[in-house]
Amino acid sequence: MDVRLSLVALDCPEPLALARFYSDLTGWPIGRTDADWVELDADGTVTIAFQLAPDHVPPVWPSSDHPQQLHLDFEVDDLEAGEEFAVSIGAVKTEFQPSDNWTVFLDPAGHPFCLVRT
Repeated sequence: MDVRLSLVALDCPEPLALARFYSDLTGWPIGRTDADWVELDADGTVTIAFQLAPDHVPPVWPSSDHPQQLHLDFEVDDLEAGEEFAVSIGAVKTEFQPSDNWTVFLDPAGHPFCLVRT
């Protein structure tokens, strides 16, 4: 059996708005768009989708009371430039940073993601 990861779906209150954020971050265009589901078109690689969850409560990072459960990592050649870009499109850099090799952010819906130095 050949099993391949094709998509990671994030619950959020505004799928199109969050898709626009990640489209800006990755450069992947928005593909499939429905009222409660939006996917990025990653051109054949694993992609990200955004699913309507009106009662979405974002995780608290870092916290064991309401843990992140999942986060996304994106590789960048220049971590400082990547940080500036992520913030310019709406990411929030978290106060606690556990390493100098990656930076933790929250997307506009509160999901944690990291930019990782390659």
